[in-house]
Amino acid sequence: MLDGTPLIRAWSRRRIASLARIDPAATQQDLLLRLLARARETRFGRAHGFATIRDVASFQARVPLRRYEAFWEEWWKQDYPILRDITWPGRMPYIALSSGTTAGRTKRLPVSAAMMRANRGATFDILAWHLHHHPASRPLDGRALMLGGSTALDLIGPGVRAGDLSGIVAHEAPLAIRPWLWPPERLALMPDWDSKIAALAMTTPRPAIRLLSGTPSWLLMLLDRMAEAPGAPPFPRLELLIHGGVAWPPYRARIAPYLPPGCMTREVYAASEGFIAIADRGDGEGLRLNLDRGVFYEFVPLGELDRPNPTRHWAATIETGIDYAVVMTTVSGLHAYIIGDVVRFIDRSPPRLLLTGRTAWTLSAFGEHLQGHEVVAALEAACEALRIVPAEWCCGPEFRGAQGRHHFLLEATGQAEALATLLDQGLMGANAGYAAHRRDGQMLAPRVTLLPPGRFEGWMRATGQLGGQHKVPHIIADPARFAAAAALLAPAAALLLTPRQEGPPP
Repeated sequence: MLDGTPLIRAWSRRRIASLARIDPAATQQDLLLRLLARARETRFGRAHGFATIRDVASFQARVPLRRYEAFWEEWWKQDYPILRDITWPGRMPYIALSSGTTAGRTKRLPVSAAMMRANRGATFDILAWHLHHHPASRPLDGRALMLGGSTALDLIGPGVRAGDLSGIVAHEAPLAIRPWLWPPERLALMPDWDSKIAALAMTTPRPAIRLLSGTPSWLLMLLDRMAEAPGAPPFPRLELLIHGGVAWPPYRARIAPYLPPGCMTREVYAASEGFIAIADRGDGEGLRLNLDRGVFYEFVPLGELDRPNPTRHWAATIETGIDYAVVMTTVSGLHAYIIGDVVRFIDRSPPRLLLTGRTAWTLSAFGEHLQGHEVVAALEAACEALRIVPAEWCCGPEFRGAQGRHHFLLEATGQAEALATLLDQGLMGANAGYAAHRRDGQMLAPRVTLLPPGRFEGWMRATGQLGGQHKVPHIIADPARFAAAAALLAPAAALLLTPRQEGPPP
């Protein structure tokens, strides 16, 4: 097979030089105005006066923030699946079905041809940053294994197909690059995840794989299946592992033994709504915002998100160290759309961020108002102190009479009671509201249940969410939904009482 690396190496040097000169605010405002110009004759554009918007401030004054539910009910539902000239000009050729792990629902998100071109450009940017830091690497001297869900798309209307984003990406892959891609169509179309993993383990040309990408949890499943002997990496010539979708630290140590010497890892932040950021430096040094790939970004301080008139920051006004809800306006016809993610910037120019959680990752069944990143940090610190390595985990509220507590379910071995004690201490140190509820006796100490290996995999299989873009929901705020999950994950530790029906205390 032809080594494609030289074909992209010269372009990569030019691209990195161009990114070094970019002005974040000017680039983003220019992109926004071009998006509005293209969408001004759509139904949404006419309703919001796109034709007269000349800057970011006037856009923010004219276009209110919306979540998915509002877009669906107000703009898409009536005409679905033929979304023509509604929020973006022309007919939407694709509908991406998002896994919706946080709220337990499937979203139907329009994907335009322009968005697919923007996403392809961002994919090449990954290679550009890799070659910038490792110029001798040859990641295209072989095949790229893209581990995703089934690439099968359903024809749901004239010229409109729906399915996983990975299937849309495969359908849109240019003929020129398909010789470098694996798996072939007959494997990529397989809907059953277990059968697909087994087939990949048997048929993948292991020495040919130079690039591997996917969600860490599902990559680990494939690597486990393909491991033939300790110390023998399944892909001996692998040069680059691209990961995203879930936090990397819990998987880093478990995946490392499967990587050959010299293999690099690079994190990406991609969503069904758009390709948001790429690690332009080393592991853990933040992800650089993609400023010119089809998306205009706004950032709302998390504490203001549900206020009538929240502050809407953008590239010109962001600050470091603040948790922001991400808002996007895109070439797929999303406008001031709250995607549900929470980020924190560590640099302003260029904007470089950390993904810290979801807007729905809040535990407040008892009025404690714990943020998702506080839960994650406390759990990671407690596990590190006790040398516990959880494979997967989730947590949620459970009730015991007039009191309540948080129940953590971890696929791990260790001391559950000691872990619960350290978790309690970490949460009290991180959140004054939680500490007050614990001191006042309104809340009990957390409960920890340790599970055997494979329990979360079985749960995801039983709920039809194994593989692809589905992810284990780490924080389940709804008591009834968490009770149902806990009953499947830990039947021997089933909740003693059903959740109360009244709302949380103030």
